Order: sequence, then C-alpha cells, then structure tokens
Amino acid sequence: MWEITASLHRLQSRLGRWAHAAWYREARTAIAAQHLGVTVRTLLCPLFPRATYFPDFLTPAEAADGLRSGLDAVLDTPPARIRHEIGLLAKVRKVPPDMYRVADDDVRAHLVGALRRYHDAVIAPYGDRMQARVDAECARRGRDLLHGGADGLLRGLGPAMRWRPPVLEVEYVGGVDRDLLLGGRGLLLIPSYFCWQKPISFADPDLPPVLLYPLAPAGPTSRPRPAEIPLAALLGRTRAAVLRASTYGATNSEIARAVSVSAANASHHTTVLRDSGLIASHRHANTVLHTLTPLGAALLRLPDQAGRTAGAVDAGPG
Repeated sequence: MWEITASLHRLQSRLGRWAHAAWYREARTAIAAQHLGVTVRTLLCPLFPRATYFPDFLTPAEAADGLRSGLDAVLDTPPARIRHEIGLLAKVRKVPPDMYRVADDDVRAHLVGALRRYHDAVIAPYGDRMQARVDAECARRGRDLLHGGADGLLRGLGPAMRWRPPVLEVEYVGGVDRDLLLGGRGLLLIPSYFCWQKPISFADPDLPPVLLYPLAPAGPTSRPRPAEIPLAALLGRTRAAVLRASTYGATNSEIARAVSVSAANASHHTTVLRDSGLIASHRHANTVLHTLTPLGAALLRLPDQAGRTAGAVDAGPG
C-alpha cells in the first residue's frame, strides 16, 4: 500500500523521475492499455496527492500482512474516519465535493478495485527488482544492527535522517515541523522503492509509528551483453552455491565458510557474479557486502532449472 502511494507521487512529480525513468514510461503505457487513465487522474491522484498530507486510512498497518489484507482494511475503514481524514485533506488541497462519497460502501469497493488494478498494472511487474533492492537494504541494516546495535542502525539511515540520541531528526516531506513521541512504542522502518528523498509517516500520532524512507538510488550497473558472458563463467555448483549464500547479504569470508572454499576462491566467484549482473557489492566498514541483484534473485527463484544446469556444468575453480 505504501508503494502504491509513493508510485502515485512519482506520477505526479518530476522529482525523482530520472531514477524511475523506465518504470515511468512502462507505467504510462500500462495505465493506457488497462484503460486506467481516468481512474488514476480523477480518483487515485486526488486521494493520494503529493502534499504534506494524505489520508492515513489508505496505508493501513494491516498491509504488513500483504496487499489483500491492506485492501480489506481500507474496505473496512469506518465511514466517520474516512470523512474526517478527507476533511483534513481538504485543509491542504482542494478536493472534489464527491470525494466524501468514498465513505460510502459502494464507492469504497470501487476504490479498492481500482487500487488492485493499478497495483497489478504498474507495481506487480516490478516486484522482483523491488524485492531484491529491499532485501539488499535489509541485509545492510541488519548488519548495522548486529555490529552497532540500535545506534549503529539509526546512524546509517541518512542522509535525510540524523540520529542525535535520543532523537531521530527527519527531513519530512513539505518541511513539516512536528514531534512524534514514541512513548515506549516501537518504530517500524519501511524501506521504499518509490519513496523519493524524504521519509513519510502517519499524520495521526495515535496510529502505530512507522517511517517510510527511500532506498538509496541504484548506481549505474554495467550489464554485459549475453554474447559477452561465457556460460562456463556463470554456471556451476560452486558458483550457484555462492549466489545462494548471497541471498541475505554475505562477505567474502562468510561465503568462503558457507561454500567451503578459500577466501581467494570466494572472491573470484563473487567478482564473476558481480560482473555478470547477478550480485551487487557494497562496502560496509572494512568489508564488502555482497547482495543479490533483481536478476540474481530471479535466477534463484528457478530452483529446478538452476539445479539441472548446475549439475550439467561445473566450470571454474573450486
């Protein structure tokens, strides 16, 4: 639900468009092909404006259990809450008078159907690459937490967030000045593919505290043409094991232990996988952390095919 929100913001602004240029082109094409243009323009964008406020009920906490749970929560939102939050939206943006009809069961059912169709058209096709980026982010943040505790995790969230214990200072969307007191509650950090530059949170301080923050833009990747990648340099039991060991992020020494090869051998395999576009390498303190790229993650989702290929070809040292 948060990615639906942030992606609609990308459609409404040139900010960050360069980082999502391919998605933007494909999304516009998909929206036209699915005849969603009017729905996006007259229903979704007015409800999800790129503004200092949009209704909290559109990004329910239940969505942590999946899109269906999130959409069900939107459908079950009390009408009084919907009218109240649309009233708050009307204070920062002009809203069509009939927007209050979203509180009606039939209109809300139409909204949920539109959100599902929009997700299927423009979000789902990017699911693999989005998940790979989020997995890599979780691997890095997990290591920050492991090595530096909560301080290490919070210090690494920048650049729009600065940890000054016991306060996390955030450059919030629209320059809004507010304090969110946790009062002993946990803060759910949500890395987002489509969120751009500045984090987002619920406006209602009584809701479970969340902070949606942008993933760092993906750097340029060198993608060799298939003809330039010898199959023997890509496939084999050992290299497949190295790829699997990188699923949740791993250093060369950790890969070496997991696959039972020398550190030099592990470094050789990760270099080949990185040059082939299957893993990405990020410097982390004095080590290099290897994580899957979308292509590498997609390859691992084909276990039967990968297993047969790996058994047929076992090339390279180790």
